[in-house]
Amino acid sequence: MNEVAPASDHRLNLLHQLFASATHDASAAMCRWTEGLITLTLDEVREIPLEDAAVALNLGDEPITMVVLSLQGEIGGEMILTFDEQNGRQLAASLLRRPVGAGADWSELEKSALTETGNILGCAYMNALTRLIDSELVPSAPYFIQDFAASVVQQALLAQAMTCDRVLICRTGFHREGKELNWRVIFVPTDGMRRAMEDAFHCVV
Repeated sequence: MNEVAPASDHRLNLLHQLFASATHDASAAMCRWTEGLITLTLDEVREIPLEDAAVALNLGDEPITMVVLSLQGEIGGEMILTFDEQNGRQLAASLLRRPVGAGADWSELEKSALTETGNILGCAYMNALTRLIDSELVPSAPYFIQDFAASVVQQALLAQAMTCDRVLICRTGFHREGKELNWRVIFVPTDGMRRAMEDAFHCVV
């Protein structure tokens, strides 16, 4: 395992600027997708020891609804969109223009609405990253899952455990008409992705 030195305040500030720009693009895409209902803000970009990541994200201990996208390869990462049950159902209902589903199981149409939301957000983020690092990034098809968020994040971190001992976390929040929602986008870039971003910044700073 490579022992990755902690990021300096300057490097984290540069990465924060990058993710702020990507979040702006994603927010514009989300606003169009929901007809002005939902916007995004960047909550934090921070680096933490790998073994502390799941706890530091305060993901709770109840199963939640998620949409997950992956970027395979050394320059890759995982994007995890999390919802609580109520807000996820409300988003699906508003996109489908129908009453909020009351059944225990999610319908295929509801799942499709959320995975398309993940696809739109993922493409917006990846387009912004592609412009920065000048390397095409193609995310996997998003998939719907209901599980413990800590378990899903831990799986995302396993690929990094062989190459680094620290992890960069980008967390984004959602807002409906100015009020914060219990949704999050968690982006966990690989160490290769982080190096590519930092190299790109060195070329322009």
